[in-house]
Amino acid sequence: MESAPNEQTNQIKTKPRSRWRRRLLFLAVILLALLIWGAIDLYAPRTAHLKDFDADEVARLETAMWRSYYEKHEARLFNQLAELLRSQYNLPLLRSNQVAYYAAKAAFVFKKGKQRSDYEKALPDLISFYTAVRKVSDTPFDVNRAARLELEWWIIHRQRASHAEGELARSLAELQAELYQMPVEKFMEHGRLRAEAMTIRDSKAEAGGVTEQDWQKINDLLQRSWRSLSVVVKS
Repeated sequence: MESAPNEQTNQIKTKPRSRWRRRLLFLAVILLALLIWGAIDLYAPRTAHLKDFDADEVARLETAMWRSYYEKHEARLFNQLAELLRSQYNLPLLRSNQVAYYAAKAAFVFKKGKQRSDYEKALPDLISFYTAVRKVSDTPFDVNRAARLELEWWIIHRQRASHAEGELARSLAELQAELYQMPVEKFMEHGRLRAEAMTIRDSKAEAGGVTEQDWQKINDLLQRSWRSLSVVVKS
């Protein structure tokens, strides 16, 4: 007769323990699922067709990224880069953010530089960026050369006053020639239009500020530039 209260007490103690076990099991299953998803996202084989992109959308995002860069909005630039990698180059969520981090970090390391030795501190992150792109790219290219060509046009653009007219356009074309393994002459129109867009941004900023009308003109030039590249690589 005296054991009944003890049995009830044991049952009351058992129920909370059972609920906690179920909750812990549920959380463990969720955690395992997230780990598996993350591993697949980051490391599973994936193919990006570099020739298949929406030229107008690339231009829109590039215009937005330029604005973020010059307005020193690092987080916004990072998000725009990740969106570009997901929407145009088939990278999944986590991987797009990882690769965007390399590019955004390189951009702001470069931005703080004052001379070539400073600018070259951005190179390791650019190599990481192009290494990640090469892993999914259906077009083979030299990762180190692509990273150096990227950095070189950044430097030419920064030091444009000491470079001859046309050097920036050719430098931009040389990067695409490496990525797509085609003759540089085929990308000169792309380079020229993109360089012209940069020149407008720079001259307007030096004159007091870039207006919304200026940004629209820049976007239009970038549209023409990326459309030109699209036609070349798909022909």
